[in-house]
Amino acid sequence: MSRIAGSTRRSGFARRTMALALAAAMVIAACSSDAKNTKTSTAETTSASAAGSTAGSTAGSTGGSTTAPSSGAALVIARGMDINSLDPSRAYCDTCQIFMTAVYETLIGLDPKDNTTLEPRLATKWESNTAQTEFTFTLDPKAKFADGTPVTSADVKFSWERLQGLQGSSSYLVSRIKTIDTPDPGTVKVTLSAANSAFLAQVNASYLGIVNAKLATTNGATADPTTDKAEPWFLANSAGSGPFALESYASGSELRLKRNDAYWGAKPAFPEVIIKETPQAVTQRQQLEQGGVDIAMQISSDVAKGMSGPDITVKQVKSFNFVYLALSPGAKGGEKLTPQVREAIRLALDYKGLVEVTVGGAGQSQPSPIPNGFLGTEGLSPPAQNVDKAKQLLSAAGVTSLTLDATYPSLNVYGVDFSTAMQKVQTDLKAVGITLELNPVEIAVWADKIGKDGIPVTMLYFAPDHIDPSQYAQYFGLLPKSQWQTWTKADAVPAETDLLDQAFAAQDLKARGALYTKLANAMIADQIIIPIVNPDLFLASRSDIKGIHYSTCCNLDLSRLTRG
Repeated sequence: MSRIAGSTRRSGFARRTMALALAAAMVIAACSSDAKNTKTSTAETTSASAAGSTAGSTAGSTGGSTTAPSSGAALVIARGMDINSLDPSRAYCDTCQIFMTAVYETLIGLDPKDNTTLEPRLATKWESNTAQTEFTFTLDPKAKFADGTPVTSADVKFSWERLQGLQGSSSYLVSRIKTIDTPDPGTVKVTLSAANSAFLAQVNASYLGIVNAKLATTNGATADPTTDKAEPWFLANSAGSGPFALESYASGSELRLKRNDAYWGAKPAFPEVIIKETPQAVTQRQQLEQGGVDIAMQISSDVAKGMSGPDITVKQVKSFNFVYLALSPGAKGGEKLTPQVREAIRLALDYKGLVEVTVGGAGQSQPSPIPNGFLGTEGLSPPAQNVDKAKQLLSAAGVTSLTLDATYPSLNVYGVDFSTAMQKVQTDLKAVGITLELNPVEIAVWADKIGKDGIPVTMLYFAPDHIDPSQYAQYFGLLPKSQWQTWTKADAVPAETDLLDQAFAAQDLKARGALYTKLANAMIADQIIIPIVNPDLFLASRSDIKGIHYSTCCNLDLSRLTRG
């Protein structure tokens, strides 16, 4: 999602929160994850990206005339929506991932069965030079927009240059693009300013969906934020090539998508998809059990208990999402958050207790801001409480008592109630002489405060934009103008920039993994971001809904769902 103070960096609650705040905010959460192969999925995909070789063929494309069985009725989904915009170059949220995937197709898709395999979508094949600075994509000649206009290289060029030019929250995905050449309508050649082994993963991110350039420009779209006027038009219209098109959107109420009957690929099963604003997990459960909705996307572990029977299917799965504590030494009131004090805070936390209190044990601790299962995380030491060492560090720092402002957004995300989690953190820190003054606020209030004076201690969440670990260094690392370097006002760490550049340039998967392990350890040593819990998630639906899944890049691909 979005950001504040001019930062263009990225994802998770903060990425989403800023946009929410500026758009006057709704409750946030995200979909669940089926990551049976998480230990290998990201690494394997990264290997394919690094190779840069031709990946996929027309035979694997989504194009064709296959028609899915018609459901005859709308698919109704209950979730707390976090939509900041429906403009493809500005949208940045969990719900936005679902919307973008349904309406604006990317050049490359991701198989949700393994969250590993990059597959053809608008492009039938792609290749890169060995330096990973030039990437060439061949478009499917059958691809067309909802109005029948062919998808061409000019549309790709316009879409990515607009995303780059408007400098929205997801613009970091195209930050290394130097030029986009269109030698013919079916070929796109991208030249990067520096090597980027993550580029194919970034192209797969839902935010790189392709827009009908002619239709968008006719309605005010440009690549210049001072002249672009298209966002209001995009709130009521769409210009994509996907299996669905925008029907209507009412903020705080519902998002309606209609089937694109002219879709060039396999037709989706549902004539309409309705996403109902339903922020409370208990309400989602009630609506699901009563048959008012087909899918409940944000069921917590306690609410999921007892949800079973012939009409309801609930599956508990691992996820890449996490909730974290953030410490800002440069914030007003955070002056005493020295490295020693921040390390003491990390060591004072009862991680096993936090997992139990927040999600009833349905989750895991997470060592670093790179989630469990991503390349570079294997072998990292799990976080562990050490109260005695925490007290020693505080004593060495001359801190006998410390009171800190802990303003945080009043949310329940991935089944984690932030107030419950912060109360547990408060109790743990009190044992070492640190007092947190808990201050739950609305998103807009939180966003204003962190953007101006900063917040010494806060809590947020993060969900991935794509399958490469680079995004976590770009967002959480102390790189110049990264999101958290901006918010914490901490000094940048040049070594982390160097490590990320090396990872982008690395050709060998093992070498890349080693570099990301170093980045993970560097971010742990920063003592800025402290993961609290990596929750398991719950996929809840009516039993006749088939194809429920989690996609790392895209949350939920509506076109893969059927009823029967």
